[in-house]
Amino acid sequence: MSPISLEYRVPPEDLRPYVTLFYHFHADVPALDEIERADHAQLRFRLDGGDAVYRVGGDADQSVGPCHVIGPTGGAIRVRAAGPIELIGMGLQPAGWAALLRVDASVMLDRVFDAAQLFGEPWCASSFARLRAADGTDAKVAEAIAIIRAMLDRHDIVALDFARAIDGWLAGSASAAVDDLVAASGLSRRQVERRTKALYGVPPKTLARKYRALRAAVTLASGSAIGEALVAGGFYDQSHLNREIKQFAGLTPHQMRAAPGLLAQLTIAQRRALEGRVHPIISDT
Repeated sequence: MSPISLEYRVPPEDLRPYVTLFYHFHADVPALDEIERADHAQLRFRLDGGDAVYRVGGDADQSVGPCHVIGPTGGAIRVRAAGPIELIGMGLQPAGWAALLRVDASVMLDRVFDAAQLFGEPWCASSFARLRAADGTDAKVAEAIAIIRAMLDRHDIVALDFARAIDGWLAGSASAAVDDLVAASGLSRRQVERRTKALYGVPPKTLARKYRALRAAVTLASGSAIGEALVAGGFYDQSHLNREIKQFAGLTPHQMRAAPGLLAQLTIAQRRALEGRVHPIISDT
């Protein structure tokens, strides 16, 4: 039996604009040292009570306690933690970020915070106790759903509509052009840049690069294509493909094909199994 397990749960309909997926992670290991892909922001509760250390790209280590928030990431993350580990987490959609944190996402790009700094110590303690007391994945996710529902400010319709437009734009092409987003949104290029950074943490061109690279990494890991074929799908050449996948997935194309790592394998397999039940931006990357 594998020492690491990962279970996803699709959010209920009313939370899908705000949460990508809920997940329950176990690692029965003395220590964890893994690479996570660039992703949406995350809210995590380490139910075993341990700390974690994150490093995004070449930045310095960031240490956080059991209840923490990872801002949107513009590069792969290295995570290290003493085990054994039990964690309940959720990905935050851009509209979920706006509804929960109400702060420009670019301010927290590639940064990790103790959630008590953002939501208060009483909220963290109460949420942590509820999640720890629940028995099993479904019960813990049900508690997480109740916690998030109670916190959401759902009045920002502008953020919700713009996030839907961005997701449609990203899913519509393997190499999304910013001009297409500007034309579809009816906004000026400057407005599109500002709103995208506020919700996703990065400008639209970087966002398109991120999801193009993640989609290519998943394709390589699943054996659906080789690097030469992917170059024709939006990358300048093999070197460009190598750099982009390394930045956003944390591994080289060769590593994605031959040895993507246990956490990467679990993430890709579990997400792909959700095809048709979640937005392609989630299942395909």
